[in-house]
Amino acid sequence: MEDYPLPSTIHHMGELSNCELNTKNDPENLPGIHCDTFAGLVHVEWDEQTPVTPIGQLVFFAQFLKTCNLFAPWVADCPLHYHSPNAPSKADVLGTLLLAVLSGQKRYAHITSIRQDAVNPALLGMKRVLSEDSARRAFQRIDGKACEEWQQKHLKYCYEPLLLEKWILDVDTTVKPLYGHQQGAEICYNPSKPGRPAHVIHTYSMAETRLILDSEVLAGIQQAATYSLPRLLEIVDELPQEKKPSLIRGDCAFGNEKVLSPLEERELDYLFKIKLTKRAKSLTKFVMTSTNEWADAGQGWEGIASTLQLSGWTKERRVIVLRKKLKEKKTKQMKKEEQLRFPFVAFVPDSDEYEFAILITTLEMEILTIAQLYRDRATSENHFDELKRQWGWGGFVTQDLKRSQIMARITAQIYNWWTLFARWINPDKHAEAITSRPLMLYGVARESNHAGQETIRITPMHGKAKGNSEKVGFISSILNKIKNVAERFNPVEIWKRVLSMIFVKFLKGRILGDYNWDTEWWNQERPLIDSGARHK
Repeated sequence: MEDYPLPSTIHHMGELSNCELNTKNDPENLPGIHCDTFAGLVHVEWDEQTPVTPIGQLVFFAQFLKTCNLFAPWVADCPLHYHSPNAPSKADVLGTLLLAVLSGQKRYAHITSIRQDAVNPALLGMKRVLSEDSARRAFQRIDGKACEEWQQKHLKYCYEPLLLEKWILDVDTTVKPLYGHQQGAEICYNPSKPGRPAHVIHTYSMAETRLILDSEVLAGIQQAATYSLPRLLEIVDELPQEKKPSLIRGDCAFGNEKVLSPLEERELDYLFKIKLTKRAKSLTKFVMTSTNEWADAGQGWEGIASTLQLSGWTKERRVIVLRKKLKEKKTKQMKKEEQLRFPFVAFVPDSDEYEFAILITTLEMEILTIAQLYRDRATSENHFDELKRQWGWGGFVTQDLKRSQIMARITAQIYNWWTLFARWINPDKHAEAITSRPLMLYGVARESNHAGQETIRITPMHGKAKGNSEKVGFISSILNKIKNVAERFNPVEIWKRVLSMIFVKFLKGRILGDYNWDTEWWNQERPLIDSGARHK
């Protein structure tokens, strides 16, 4: 006869007493963390399994990159090659950097903060987010020349259809302070951190559109305009005549013979400012005693046209002398301090009641127009502050200069893509990253799968989320329609149409390119695109 073990409990326990029930349901006895807040005692549990992301609206940006054929060719053309079977893919490397830059990270170490994102990597064709060390070492052995050609090619692809319109090429430099031992880190002119070693970034951009044409990271002492000139001439020379800029614009660093002469040989119009040297100051004194009338230059300024030949110049050139009467308080203050307090102008000691600026140009326009064109240049300088403080131009530093250069162009590429996407959502004005990210990118998203259907539920936290969701939904529907007819057109034609919608305010409804777009969806949506009704 076999022996069977008796149950440990022969009789049922019956119902628990109220005291026992209260003890088991007491939050303090539950597993997890208990926080006593103004809302009462809150029970907190960690969930590391549910796929969530804080930048849930990236799904719309990923759709934009895929439908417009921007991200996939960028990854495919990258001259990055690994020999190890355990090495990451190019999509993982570039996707990790895109997520980091787009999230506002400025250092490789910050990549750790996005490694647990289980939603967005798949949207970009990635398998995983790489570690900071893998991202930092990715371009260590890459061929610099091949990488430069790859990056310049895709930067140009973004803006090339716009070159058939009249456009202005802005050229300028900005200083990138450094805090370690980097190649090319040299003490130079550094207004924000005097005496601190730095790199200098030479930038070429398209005015008003805020698009970066190219950027070069050089050693700190290579700040002069002569270091910008070779790449500037390359950009201009590789363009056919109908795509060349209508005007090249820069500050006083470019108002010298070494820059002016090559531009004049190519018959390119320019507008620069020149420093108030001894001869320039003599000109201001001469025009002050001239009998010619001063013309209105806008915003309290007056101007008069003249000619000037500085030492080192091969010929006389047309200049515009601008003056603005100082207020009494400013006049007394400048007499006392005897130094410049206005970045756009200079002070002439013998003309205490005026401040002066001298512009040199080949433009045959009225003085008011020329003065306003140079004032508009101040807007183009704003993207320096945005790229350095809100993107990655101020960081992603390595000991070698090559990788700093590569990351500067990667940042510019991602900045261009996001700028175009954000302007499509709001074509009335440019939105800096500090404004556009919370509205158009951030939002807690949760991914779920049921019956083969993948769903992402986004919970936005912005006060203007409702209006933004309507605009994004409209753009998503257009991208879906483009996808349906994409086989009939090559990617360049599609990109021209997308740019036409993005810059509808500048183009006033005109379409870039000479191709016919007779699809039904375009004819239906065209009135909305022309009138901007989608944003009401």
